[in-house]
Amino acid sequence: MDWQVSRNGHLVLENGKVRAALGRAGVTKASDKCEGDGATPLGTYPVRRVLYRADRVARPETRLACRPLQESDGWCDAPDDPAYNRPVRRPYPASHETLWRDDGLYDIILILGHNDDPPVSGAGSAIFLHCKRDDYMPTEGCVALDPDHVRALLKALRAGDTLTIT
Repeated sequence: MDWQVSRNGHLVLENGKVRAALGRAGVTKASDKCEGDGATPLGTYPVRRVLYRADRVARPETRLACRPLQESDGWCDAPDDPAYNRPVRRPYPASHETLWRDDGLYDIILILGHNDDPPVSGAGSAIFLHCKRDDYMPTEGCVALDPDHVRALLKALRAGDTLTIT
């Protein structure tokens, strides 16, 4: 199934439309996406796997590959590094994002298949669907939902499903 997130910030779930936060710079064509631009790339992306903070939330009910985050989990965002747009273990010598966060945004993360098969240097990394800030503040280029809506989506997702940002 293809799940759709509109550029005006809504995702349609089985029980209706829910609010979604997108990038601080809005949306951009996937071909125009650049590392650090703050835009959410338009396009259709496979949902690769799920990570979650087992010390904060229960394992999400999902049919997708799912594993607990470790404090050492990171995601490389250095375009010139061989691990660009790949998970890394911290400490890591190149620029990377820390996935073990104190703010709750990454308590549940769906890894989206943007620029990962294979990664193109500088074309954007770490496009996730994750938990929103309380006030739906824009993301750095990801899609963010209320944690209850993340769980509802995970419960409905099946292997092979995609997320389309339109």
